[in-house]
Amino acid sequence: MAFFSHQICRGFSSSAVRNVVIKHVTIIGGGQMGAGIAQVAASTGHTVTLVDTNEDILKKAVKGIEGNLKRVVKKKFADKPEAGEEFIQKALQNVSTSTDAGSVVQGSDLVLEAIVENLKIKQDLFGGIDKLAPAHTIFASNTSSLPITDIASSTNRLDRFGGLHFFNPVPVMKLVEVIATSATSQETFDSLLNFSKKLGKTSVSCKDTPGFIVNRLLLPYIMEVIRMYERGDGSKEDIDIAMKLGCGYPMGPFELADYVGLDTVKFIMDGWSAANPDNPVFAQSELLTKLVAEGKLGKKTGEGFYKYK
Repeated sequence: MAFFSHQICRGFSSSAVRNVVIKHVTIIGGGQMGAGIAQVAASTGHTVTLVDTNEDILKKAVKGIEGNLKRVVKKKFADKPEAGEEFIQKALQNVSTSTDAGSVVQGSDLVLEAIVENLKIKQDLFGGIDKLAPAHTIFASNTSSLPITDIASSTNRLDRFGGLHFFNPVPVMKLVEVIATSATSQETFDSLLNFSKKLGKTSVSCKDTPGFIVNRLLLPYIMEVIRMYERGDGSKEDIDIAMKLGCGYPMGPFELADYVGLDTVKFIMDGWSAANPDNPVFAQSELLTKLVAEGKLGKKTGEGFYKYK
């Protein structure tokens, strides 16, 4: 099912629109990441429309947002229950849902996708709604590994396209990577930085390079410790302990890989390896390939490098 309707098709100027103040946000993808972004945006006074093709996913997302807000209120408004309830109601009033992206993007200042990590699906999505969104609307992707330039190539608003990479869980994690392509206008980039600030996040500016900053460092780090284990240079338990106690990391690299999902790690590294076949940093791992093939994907399946059942 498409995320957009073909009933409305109108052109717009490709010239950049300056000084866009982001008030109305359309978030496409009602999974954990999309719902988390919606929660934070609604809590900071933005009008949010959460879009997915599945009504049940949207209902689950809204229910999850409400539950998360109640947990926030218990901490922030422990001595002020009435203020806490008002906070919850205001945030929920800022959230609406839809299964038709084509209709809602027409009133959006920012359209942010948080859907499956598949280049063609993202291109098809943005290519469709590009014909429907107003000229001033900024498009952004929450991709963690795909080139923003490649996603944006399906649109006619290259100057109004950037990346906003949030981290999971969004309400808790403070960082947002704001990515500019070579075509992203300074006005668009400033609008995305300002939006991140209004969400209460700390933003870092990134170029459109593989993995941006965090994943470009994190994934090769995880892959190198897997290779250490494959070579017999250390047990996974000792490597995890060493990194936690020696570097002060809250999780060891094997624990982190299981938390992220071994299929996710492999998917990202496979893409980078295909695009950069001569770079040893992106070399694949036989052990990782074996675990994924066996369905041992980490915590979500009960077993990865460690067992969780």
